[in-house]
Amino acid sequence: MAGASRCLTIIDVFTREGVAIEVGQSLCGEDVVRTFNKLKHGGRTPKLLFCDNGSEFSGQAMDLWAYQNDVKIDFSRPGKPTDNAFIESFNGTFRDECLNVHRFETLAEARQLIEAWRQEYNESRPHRALDDRTPSEFASQYAASRVLTAT
Repeated sequence: MAGASRCLTIIDVFTREGVAIEVGQSLCGEDVVRTFNKLKHGGRTPKLLFCDNGSEFSGQAMDLWAYQNDVKIDFSRPGKPTDNAFIESFNGTFRDECLNVHRFETLAEARQLIEAWRQEYNESRPHRALDDRTPSEFASQYAASRVLTAT
């Protein structure tokens, strides 16, 4: 693919789901806000967001979005990727199994193949931490257990 591209990866720490992977030539705070607004409209607004200190997370656009949506941002310490071990592990798997395997010719192709990988990751990969269930299975079972009934 001509030019470098960037990927914003978002995971749910509880369910281990790859919630979104946004792909662009570059990603700024407005791109991150746009992605979180899409998630919000799908009912996936986080209460707490763990992230690094990149300008796309620490800028005014993200700060305002977090304030308006009652989301607390917890920044990792500079140079301490273990502060956010879940996303670092996810990113390593993503890099090894998707980014290093494909040569993307276009941004559209990158988006398509990366989204297919994300869906496969969520739906076909049991995690030991989830009692050998996939992230999608775990999330569905957890959501069903929270449904209340009344007579």
